[in-house]
Amino acid sequence: MKERVLEILKSSDKALSLEELDNALGLTTVQEFQELQQVTKELTDESILYHSNKDRYMLIENSPLIKGILRANRKGFGFVEGGDPSRQDDDIYISQENMNGAIHGDEVLVEVTSKKNVDRKEGRVLRIVKRNLSTLVGEINFHKGTGIITPDDKKIKMQLEIPRENALGAVDGHKVLAEITKNISGNRFKGRVLKILGHKNDPGVDILSVVYKYKIDDTFNDDTIKELDDIPEEVSEEEMKGRTDLRNQMIFTIDGDDTKDIDDAISIKKLQNGNYELGVHIADVSYYVKEGSAIDQEAMERGTSVYLVDRVIPMLPHKLSNGICSLNPGVDRLAVSCVMEINHKGKVVNYNIFPSVIRSNIQMTYKKVNMILEQNQVPEGYEPYKDALLQMKELADIIRKEKHERGYIDFDVDEAKILVDENFHPTQIVKRERGAGEKLIEDFMIVANETVATHIYYMNLPFIYRVHEYPKEEKIRGFLSFVSTLGYHYNGNLKDLSPRTTQKLLDFLKDKKEYKILSSLLLRCMQKAVYKPENLGHYGLASKCYTHFTSPIRRYPDTTVHRLLHTYLFNGDISSTTVAHWEEKLPYVAELASSKEMASVNCEREVEDMKMAEYMEDHIGEEYEGMISSVMSFGMFIELDNLVEGLVHISEMDDFYHYDETTLTLTGEKTHKVYRIGDRIKVRVVKASREDKTIDFEIVGAEKKEEKKEQKKEHFFDKFKGKHKFHKKRLTK
Repeated sequence: MKERVLEILKSSDKALSLEELDNALGLTTVQEFQELQQVTKELTDESILYHSNKDRYMLIENSPLIKGILRANRKGFGFVEGGDPSRQDDDIYISQENMNGAIHGDEVLVEVTSKKNVDRKEGRVLRIVKRNLSTLVGEINFHKGTGIITPDDKKIKMQLEIPRENALGAVDGHKVLAEITKNISGNRFKGRVLKILGHKNDPGVDILSVVYKYKIDDTFNDDTIKELDDIPEEVSEEEMKGRTDLRNQMIFTIDGDDTKDIDDAISIKKLQNGNYELGVHIADVSYYVKEGSAIDQEAMERGTSVYLVDRVIPMLPHKLSNGICSLNPGVDRLAVSCVMEINHKGKVVNYNIFPSVIRSNIQMTYKKVNMILEQNQVPEGYEPYKDALLQMKELADIIRKEKHERGYIDFDVDEAKILVDENFHPTQIVKRERGAGEKLIEDFMIVANETVATHIYYMNLPFIYRVHEYPKEEKIRGFLSFVSTLGYHYNGNLKDLSPRTTQKLLDFLKDKKEYKILSSLLLRCMQKAVYKPENLGHYGLASKCYTHFTSPIRRYPDTTVHRLLHTYLFNGDISSTTVAHWEEKLPYVAELASSKEMASVNCEREVEDMKMAEYMEDHIGEEYEGMISSVMSFGMFIELDNLVEGLVHISEMDDFYHYDETTLTLTGEKTHKVYRIGDRIKVRVVKASREDKTIDFEIVGAEKKEEKKEQKKEHFFDKFKGKHKFHKKRLTK
């Protein structure tokens, strides 16, 4: 009956009473009417239906109520994001007194009560639809025998009380992972400690606290550990049967200096017809990680390895990731090889995908490969491979040219690398290198991913794709509108938002002094790449068909792709039972992998923010050159040349500044000084907080305004600070 009720209300242009629903359903008995009453109550409790005070029912999306996620601020207020995008609902401001017991992250039902000001709605929480927070990380301290946890996330406004017997022996100052078990009253909750992470002052505990905030486990469960007993230390002759033996070929790996989990190896050969034969050989993880095993189940739940400043939290245990699966030099390893013939135009004209056994000749590093490719210097031990590397560079240039011609978009956004000492304290922040070697591997992996995806796509079998959909036209138009305020007028055709259109737009901006910031802003206009069981193409790569095949040690979708290659190609199993199994399973795998990837990215970036703030704590009072990366009503964010970003608050500026949201500028009332995105200025570090993950600057030479105006602006900033922080993370990270 539920489905029929929903269908009727969906097609109705007004709210319906129980009697009208009764008639529409054609009910004839008292029992059926009672069932209708029960169904409407359940749907109302689930916040699917809205029950008006006139005793009528309608779908929530058609009601005056809005369902969304509460994003709280550390000062107690919050914003609810939700509603139908087509209705252009603004985010709704929820004051502290209108929270109704809701906390950060809750899915809530909100009633709009008034306009807070000209452009902002205000509302109150009517009901908590779903409490998404079940665990939290915080510091425990005991008072009269009861542990009180202070959440690390200042946006979570609750008092979590832990009875001594449920504290696992924790003492004052321990950072713990705790489960919320019961609501005592209001924002008082009862819970229990699940895990002690360490004392708050212990090295590395700060990072571990962020890890557990995102529900990432740094240890493997007992069932997984037990299964490792059956994993071999080396490849046997029996396991090589049925595989193509490539151990006598020149095959090698290129990775970072400290890489331990080596997924991919490469080989090259120049054919008599002038074409290149490129081999991409990927660790055959799925041979060891069997579907449904404990190792497989945990790998699927993890979704990805997480790469942090001071550690790697692997998707697979080290016996696999650094051992039998890693393509270490001088040892036999099982692989899945994709060998492609590529012509002088960068097109794959022939290929073969097959199970193999390889023996890598050498574990190269990007740094030393770049010495050969960029400086024509051959490091010791690399002499036998110089010609092969130069041939690979030729091919990589051809492939990159072909990608560019079809519309490949290279935003070329810098990334920071934070160096830490033995106590995990940051000592230096530098830009990550992206030299010829890094680009070469990127190009080779992309062409292998495309080849594998295209092959399975034309077999018309269930598969998992890496998709990146077209951007929304209104976002690109909004970006160009802003660019025009800088005096740059782009006359490209936006009716065709093909990758080449965006590529041409980037090329147009390349020689502008604000390019670095504008490239980052344009990137924010793009949709996020995700995993799906449907092929929707990859916009950023200008690829019609794409997957992730080349990193099965650290990404579960790649492991799944290998499993499908074994099933469909190597074992020839395309039975109706097999197809039905993967049609049912892949949507779940794709959705879970996408969500786990997002959690890992957010974790990695929060750790980076924390360590950048900790680094700047050692540099209070020092002066730096930087560029304005964002302008807000309460100040502006400055990105230093080492990619550290901090806030110049409006109260620290030398005049009363007016904010123009159209041009994203701040203009001084008396001085008429204008600050805009892309301007370079000199700043001084005035404050940094590892705990809050914030950095504050002041403009060198600027004097503060009078106290009265400063206080006025400080109040304005407090009102919107949390809102800005959420959007800044969501849009730029």
